[in-house]
Amino acid sequence: MTAPTMANAAPRDQGTPQPGDSYVQSFARGLEVIRTFNAQAPQQTLSEVAQRSGLTRAGARRILLTLHALGYVQTDGKLYQLTPRILDLGFAYLSSMPIWNLAGPVMEALVGQVKESCSAAVLDATDIVYVLRVPTHKIMSITLGVGSRLPAYCTSMGRVLLADLPEDELMARLKASNRQAHTRHTVTDIDALAARVAQARRQGWCIVNQELEEGLISMAAPITNAGGRTVAALNISGQANRTSARAMQDNLLPALLDGARTVSRLLGQRP
Repeated sequence: MTAPTMANAAPRDQGTPQPGDSYVQSFARGLEVIRTFNAQAPQQTLSEVAQRSGLTRAGARRILLTLHALGYVQTDGKLYQLTPRILDLGFAYLSSMPIWNLAGPVMEALVGQVKESCSAAVLDATDIVYVLRVPTHKIMSITLGVGSRLPAYCTSMGRVLLADLPEDELMARLKASNRQAHTRHTVTDIDALAARVAQARRQGWCIVNQELEEGLISMAAPITNAGGRTVAALNISGQANRTSARAMQDNLLPALLDGARTVSRLLGQRP
């Protein structure tokens, strides 16, 4: 299988704002240091952090010492790594969004019904970010969890989320995407991608057949708020050697759509 390199990686730079009255550069640099730690680099030396963040050794050292004093980083004197306290930052987002509390039980029930993995994600620039996941079989060569990132252009959840954007914004994000062919099936042409997104918008769901990874098929449907805007996407993923794309569509799509509508309805009922 061809494994994508985006999962659990720091998001691509979408253009750094210039320092000004409303831009706190030291805070931005601190976030850049945090984002250098990922599955590929869970522990780093000072020099590695400086190189990956684009900071000087002195600047990286000051930020690491600050994070250490606050309990977000630990060190043995040579290697630095994040502490579990860093999860507080992500939990603040998850706990502030009632949708995740509502979606969890629905996703558990959906997995029990279809016997395939289920995930929920939101759009962030040109990526999707996983916010909930209920796995069954290990269906990918990479490990996905809350906070993992994948490119939006070649994922079913990404196309569902992109489908809610105005046309000019959609095209801007597709142009900004690193549109590489992860498999022989990956669509990378902008016009062809726009057509796939338009199809997802018309039909209210999306299926992606082995574009992200050989053997991986996924279907997604939108989760909408009370105003009808897409706020997240729900998907089911399966393996091509166990079920075809047509079989997934025929047999599992109704359950997926029902699950997405259930979460959307619950979200709309929240004050």
